[in-house]
Amino acid sequence: MASKVVRLRSLPAAWDACSHKPSPLRITRSYATVTSDDSATKTTPTRPRTTFNDRLNAGPSLDDFIATPQNPFPAPEPPQLETVLVGKAGRKREHVRLPEWLKTPVPNNTNYKKIKSDLRGLNLHTVCEEARCPNISDCWGGSDKSAATATIMLMGDTCTRGCRFCSVKTSRAPAPLDPHEPEHTAEALSRWGLGYVVLTSVDRDDLPDGGASHFAETIMKIKQKAPAMLVEALTGDYAGDLEMVERVARSGLDVYAHNVETVEELTPMIRDRRATFRQSLAVLERAKKFSEGRLITKTSIMLGLGETEEQLWDALKELREVDVDVVTFGQYMQPTKRHMKVHEYVAPAVFEMWRQRALDMGFLYCASGPLVRSSYKAGEAFIENVIKKRARKAQTTLAEGTTVASTRDL
Repeated sequence: MASKVVRLRSLPAAWDACSHKPSPLRITRSYATVTSDDSATKTTPTRPRTTFNDRLNAGPSLDDFIATPQNPFPAPEPPQLETVLVGKAGRKREHVRLPEWLKTPVPNNTNYKKIKSDLRGLNLHTVCEEARCPNISDCWGGSDKSAATATIMLMGDTCTRGCRFCSVKTSRAPAPLDPHEPEHTAEALSRWGLGYVVLTSVDRDDLPDGGASHFAETIMKIKQKAPAMLVEALTGDYAGDLEMVERVARSGLDVYAHNVETVEELTPMIRDRRATFRQSLAVLERAKKFSEGRLITKTSIMLGLGETEEQLWDALKELREVDVDVVTFGQYMQPTKRHMKVHEYVAPAVFEMWRQRALDMGFLYCASGPLVRSSYKAGEAFIENVIKKRARKAQTTLAEGTTVASTRDL
């Protein structure tokens, strides 16, 4: 006979027989391993907390990271600058004093006077004087001439362009070129016994080749008189004629420099209208490609003209895309009242921030500081060492190749 199975339905509550009210249902559960009610109240011991867990729980949560963007290079607070009232009574105006980090000593020593005398005797010009560079006392005031640096400016002291930041004289029809200038320049530099020299020039749009042949001849004369001397050429854009860029690049120089001066957005307001940011990029790109990477390419950007952080980022990215090796940052300083006013005096900490950013982007070297200029000697020792290291490596490779070839012949 089959047994009867009784199915019971659980109720939400039990009824009290006296009060006819539902009373809470008490459910107990027993386990085969439990011998008494006291043992049911015991809890299993937990794992002791570790130091890592404590630090992790005390730290910021995921929401904190999402809500607050982290900037690895926060911009420092702008410095407080002193102001002073200048001018006649009743017509006084407020003038911002030059920050302490931009003040330099007046050049007045024996070495400075000697170099200036040599330059005048050979009818040579320097961008140090023409552009009123604040570093002239530092560059020309070394203990001897071999420790000094002077950036020779070729093709006269008058430019055919009129940039709003530059104090070099301008004219549509400058004086003719001095045919003896290449020889005189090479002679002066060989006398000084320098290991590294910087050549630059004014823009000469009045010449068919923009002065490229004159520039190249000067470099070749220097290399003839002093083969071990390293030459940096800071050239113009030759009105976009890239064949002239190649002419200078094949002259035997070691560093090809051309300055973009500022970010692309500010270029039309700061540089001469015949100069463009894209044209400058093309010059630097052609110099690098024509030399098959042998030349070091270099450029410079001024800060304090009203550029934004985003614009500077974009400019650096564009320069890296054309494989520029060296970039310098310096403070723009108004040379005369006729020139563009300073928008901002940038603090040294900001220059250091951009130096680190440039190096992180892959630039070979970056000199950045309020008094740094494109032809300033701050980076010359480093660049000189890089060039010599490359030359030694090339000689070693050539020697190894010659040895292998000789062994095969045997």
